[in-house]
Amino acid sequence: MIDVHNIVKAYDSVIAVDGASFNVNPGEIFGLIGPNGAGKTTTIRMIMNILAPDSGSISIDGKPLTEADKARVGYLPEERGLYKKMKVGDMLAFLAEIKGADRLQSARRADDWLRRFGILEWKSRKVEELSKGMAQKVQFIGTVAHDPDVLLFDEPFSGLDPVSQDLLLEALLELKQAGKTVLFSTHIMDHAERICERIFLMNKGKAVAYGTLAEVKTRFGTDAARVEYDGDAAFVAGLPYVTKLRMFPRW
Repeated sequence: MIDVHNIVKAYDSVIAVDGASFNVNPGEIFGLIGPNGAGKTTTIRMIMNILAPDSGSISIDGKPLTEADKARVGYLPEERGLYKKMKVGDMLAFLAEIKGADRLQSARRADDWLRRFGILEWKSRKVEELSKGMAQKVQFIGTVAHDPDVLLFDEPFSGLDPVSQDLLLEALLELKQAGKTVLFSTHIMDHAERICERIFLMNKGKAVAYGTLAEVKTRFGTDAARVEYDGDAAFVAGLPYVTKLRMFPRW
């Protein structure tokens, strides 16, 4: 289980995460949802112990994550990082080895994923020859090939076309079925609605909603939306599906 309790992280005068609390159950797919700048990446970095919270606590299976424990965690950061001059197969072998994984078993798992994503024939090509979408798939494979128990994905759908996004959603479901604990961040609610059991919705570092999808929809499932816009927003009244518009001054 991942347990996040009242964590706070500030950069100078900016509070990036302000009192976030949630837990991720074993074998669950959990969504960390919010717009850009909501605090999702900072939260994941604190779970990975890359950043230390200013206050609050984080534990995985009842204890803080140590360097030794990181071998059982797969982490896909928002900033992708592959060595462009390495061949794809060598790159994946390297990523598995630094996690202490068995080379032969991890290579077999990597080949299975390459085949599933339709890029096995690129195994002997250099990373720099890959398209952005292909490189993203290779990064995903590098995250899971050492067979970790816990998986953290920061915006894993970024750079993928709709077909590849569907493949990735199916892959996350398969990981859940294999008993893995999965947390991923996204700014696209549809991804969470399709595969998550529970979500933590945040904005500007603060919690907005937390619970099952049904619970969140019950709380926020209206046909009204509040939009902040600088300028004359009268044009919104003419947009499709807009039946009523009320405008308020910003103070």
